[in-house]
Amino acid sequence: MTVVIIITLCTLLLLAYIFDITSKFTRIPSVLLLLLLGGVVREVTQAMELQMPDLYPILPVLGTIGLILIVLEGALELEFNRSKLALIKKSFFVALIPMVLLTFILGFLFQYFSGYNLKDCISNAIPFSVISSSIAISSAANLPQFSKEFVTYESSFSDILGVLLFNFVALNAVIDMGVVGWFVLQLLIVAIMSFLAIMGLSYLLGKIEHKTKYAPIILLAVLIYELSQIYHLPALIFILLFGLFLGNLSEIGNVKWLSKLRPYALISEVHKLKDVITEATFLVRSLFFLLFGYFIKAEDIINPDSLLLAFLIVVSIYIVRLIQLKLSKLPVLPLLFMAPRGLINILLFLAIIPAFQIPLIGTPLLVQVIIMTSAMMMLGMFFVKKESASQEVTEESTV
Repeated sequence: MTVVIIITLCTLLLLAYIFDITSKFTRIPSVLLLLLLGGVVREVTQAMELQMPDLYPILPVLGTIGLILIVLEGALELEFNRSKLALIKKSFFVALIPMVLLTFILGFLFQYFSGYNLKDCISNAIPFSVISSSIAISSAANLPQFSKEFVTYESSFSDILGVLLFNFVALNAVIDMGVVGWFVLQLLIVAIMSFLAIMGLSYLLGKIEHKTKYAPIILLAVLIYELSQIYHLPALIFILLFGLFLGNLSEIGNVKWLSKLRPYALISEVHKLKDVITEATFLVRSLFFLLFGYFIKAEDIINPDSLLLAFLIVVSIYIVRLIQLKLSKLPVLPLLFMAPRGLINILLFLAIIPAFQIPLIGTPLLVQVIIMTSAMMMLGMFFVKKESASQEVTEESTV
């Protein structure tokens, strides 16, 4: 039995790798193929009457680790300098404004369909209002540099802001000035904690001489994230700042008080760390979507009770996004289609307190929205031709 499990796991991950490298040519998001493959595995195991252990508790664990690695990987790729400030500013507001608008639009929509109170409806709406960086960043790899950077910044900000908004709304029974004050204090705590943790981890990265040095750094980052989560602190901010710091050592190398970290000597170590994180991200993300696909039932995808609501959610997502892109004077294509739902949405959905859950807003609705938005991204990539270098320069000049 052990041999069969190892062979199956290796085969599935190799197929995931093939999906990843061929998506550039097929324009089909690998997540759709992974979900389909997971469903096929479920049907095969049922047909062969194999007794499978309960793997559902593993799903949020893989999702959390995957989210950390994805945000860290994306942050390591980003340049943070004066020339990028305008791009960062626009991507921040394009992530924030549509998310807030969608949260209220979908909250009222859920209230209309379910009759529940508005606060519970808004809590259930937040998981549908966030762009999934796990899908957006990997799919943006095939886009021109400007669009790729914008999507990476935007989706990373969307994940972080989505978690912040969820913690603020869904985890508080009553929202008043005391809650707002505590929320601001949490941000200050995370800012201080992030600074100390980043200095400590960077120092360790440069000092560890053991042949195993990158795994402890990643494990410590995950540990700090989870300890922060216990106190409902916005820990993804730490992950983003840590990645930005390591990815931009050449920009901060002249800062005197950072000289003890030997930033220029760290650059080669960061390149190796980046390679390790990229490999780990692929494995964790693939396993997560394979496992999620395993739990998806065919009736969830075609559930008629939630199909109309799923369609209305998707229409709302793209209308709000189109308006925001127009107001921000950003290119509609291909950015309009780069708003998939995925890993972060599943994690937020699973984190909703049972007392706040609305029966209508269940797994079938979430699955349908994920598939529809991924399909929209796929269709968009089919019709969007790669921009020429002159167009890319024009886009950058407008930011």
